[in-house]
Parts: sequence; C-alpha cells; structure tokens
Amino acid sequence: MPASTAADTSTEHIARDIAAAIVAHRLPPGTRLREEALARAYGVSRTKIRAALLMLSKDKLIRTVPDKGAFVSKPSAAEAREIFAVRRILETAMAREFIARARPADYKRIEQHLKQERKAVAGGDVQLRNRLLADFHTLLAEVAGNAVLTEMLRELSARSAIITVLYQSTVDAACSSDEHHAFLEAAREGDVERACQLMIEHLDHVEQGLDFESDASGDSGLVAALLT
Repeated sequence: MPASTAADTSTEHIARDIAAAIVAHRLPPGTRLREEALARAYGVSRTKIRAALLMLSKDKLIRTVPDKGAFVSKPSAAEAREIFAVRRILETAMAREFIARARPADYKRIEQHLKQERKAVAGGDVQLRNRLLADFHTLLAEVAGNAVLTEMLRELSARSAIITVLYQSTVDAACSSDEHHAFLEAAREGDVERACQLMIEHLDHVEQGLDFESDASGDSGLVAALLT
C-alpha cells in the first residue's frame, strides 16, 4: 500500500504513483480506480484523488465513464491497427514534405531531441520515454509546415503513446529510437524514397512489437487497496 506521509500525498505525487503502477503493468488495463479506496490507501480526501485522476485522464492513461467511474485505459488491438494504418499514410506524405522543407537548424533541433530520447530509453521513466518517442513525429510535422497535418499527427501520436506505454517493451522502444536516427540520416542525404520506406518500416515495427496478450503482475499494494 502507498505510504501516507505528508511528503507523499500531494496531488502530483499521487498521480505519478498511480501512473507508475499503470506503465509498469501493475495496474492492468481496464482496472477500476475507486476514489474512496484510493483515498484510504493514500490517506487523503476524495477531492485530492479526483484531482489526481483528472491529471491522469488528461494524459489519456485513464478514462472516465459517466455514472461508472475511472478506469485504466484499455486500447484494443483493433484500435492500434487502425491508428497505425492511418499513420503510415499520413507520415509517408509528411516525410516527403519534411525533406523538402528542412533546414540545418531543423536537423540540429531534431538531433538534440534524439539525444533526449536515448537518455530516456536508457532510464526508467516509461512515460517520458514514450512521450519523447511520440514527439519526434510531431517535430517532423511541424517542420513540414502543414498545421492541419501537424494537429492530426499530434492526436494520433497521443493515442499511439498510450498504446505503447501499455504494450511496448523497453527493447522495442530502443529500436524505435534507432529507427528515428536512421530516418533522419536518410532525410539529411535527400534520399526521399529511402526515408519514406524507413518511416513505413518503423511504424510496422512499432505495431508488430505491441504485446496485447502479456499477463499483468498486479501491484500487491494498490490492487489490494482497490479491492477493499
């Protein structure tokens, strides 16, 4: 059960603690997050729990169902396939626009982003790692200069990020970062067809690396608290 010391009961800490349990698969997708049980577990008011759940909802880690409560997000395999199918179409077109418009300063900015990616992949913050992996695609779209495309990819990347948080392994995340680097090198060389092919292969690999069948281990503290 979570500690209930004053230092541990801020809204931000509670949200981070629950998020860590979700991304580590200790709170499985679909788990109901009962406010009263969480309030007892953390030794705080339901108001503070509600605020923490709102923070998680904004990050799409949980979903709120009217008259039923909050649940850990549970994207389906079918939803993932549909998202990646659309992304392959949009991001191939985006790759062409990126290569046509990118300038040295853009490449330098994205190289700095890739350094942050690698650092996050090597670390233990799964949320940060997956956010940076998703942001790479949004950065490319911003350079391409199409505001509508950027907004569409931002939404698709956000939905992809929650899917990869729940179902992608650390090994696959490291491969994703390597593939981002390979794409950038092909783009820098002006090899449009190669870059487009690398983007398609990258999205294929991310989708293929998702594991919707693995069993969650269960968090003995939080899960027990939610059941009491």
